[in-house]
Amino acid sequence: MELVLLLLVVAFAGCFAFINGFHDVSNAVATAVRTHALTPRIAVVLASICNLAGALISSSLALLISTGWIGLPAGRTGLAILLAGLLSACAWGVFTWWLRMPSSSTHALLGGLVGAGAASTILGGENISDTENPIWAQLWLPLLLSPLVAFALSYLVMVPLTWLARYRTPREVGRTTRLAQAVFAGTFSLGHGLQDGQRTMAVVLLALVAAGYASGEQMPLWVQVFAAVLLAVGALFGGWRISYTLGSRLVRIDPLHGAAAQGVSSAMLFVGAIGLHMPLSSTHTMTSSILGAGASQKLQAVRWRVALRVLATWLLTLVVTSLLGGILLLAMDPVL
Repeated sequence: MELVLLLLVVAFAGCFAFINGFHDVSNAVATAVRTHALTPRIAVVLASICNLAGALISSSLALLISTGWIGLPAGRTGLAILLAGLLSACAWGVFTWWLRMPSSSTHALLGGLVGAGAASTILGGENISDTENPIWAQLWLPLLLSPLVAFALSYLVMVPLTWLARYRTPREVGRTTRLAQAVFAGTFSLGHGLQDGQRTMAVVLLALVAAGYASGEQMPLWVQVFAAVLLAVGALFGGWRISYTLGSRLVRIDPLHGAAAQGVSSAMLFVGAIGLHMPLSSTHTMTSSILGAGASQKLQAVRWRVALRVLATWLLTLVVTSLLGGILLLAMDPVL
């Protein structure tokens, strides 16, 4: 039974990586395509390649999450928690894509795991637990604070950029910033692979440890390649429904503001993954950066009704995925 559960966890971890790439590629390419810095086809291919490279660069954050921040019960209980969490996150990713709403795959996965862990406790089993560090400070706090930081940084960075562009013609500014957008689309995708690719790696490693097939001290190469390839393939099939929301419905974006949003969010992903070793949501950082850059023009430039719908989706992510993860674990209990 444990082997069957392990195979199911690995299979749905692959589905999660594919949906993650499919869902989140819009974050990287929406503004660049909207301002004609890149064509849709080139933008998606660039994002896919950079996602692959980013996921292959490092696995240190995945090792930290799986060994230092989350303690998973061994055996069937731990594997069932992972499976329920993955199913919940996958379902929410497809649903929010259908709604054209940007939402965090990382939040969805964590919500599903927390809900499944709570259900396990109700049944008298073990829960997921933090090991060396408080899980709130290491996982939830960065994910919750990153939108505020991204909004503020994008708002502030527009001040010097506007000052530098004051004597240049709109054509000159557009040519320079479109080139910057093309570069930032690649760097953001690289940061997305570096951040989100390691979520899948962490889940698969946790499953291998729970089943007794790995020690958790080193990331197997096949796990890293597995996560990287499926993330890149998902990005290659890019979900354009969310691109419309990010590129057109939140603010009327121009090349200067688009480049600022992409630059800030790219920097945050790299600093979070490499410098601070903290998980950041690429969706939250990019969406908040777009809102911050747009609000720097004037508050009325932001379509706040759409922004509030996006915020409501983010809040519902934790609630819905936790409930769904718990329900799925309870449903699996009779066959465990």
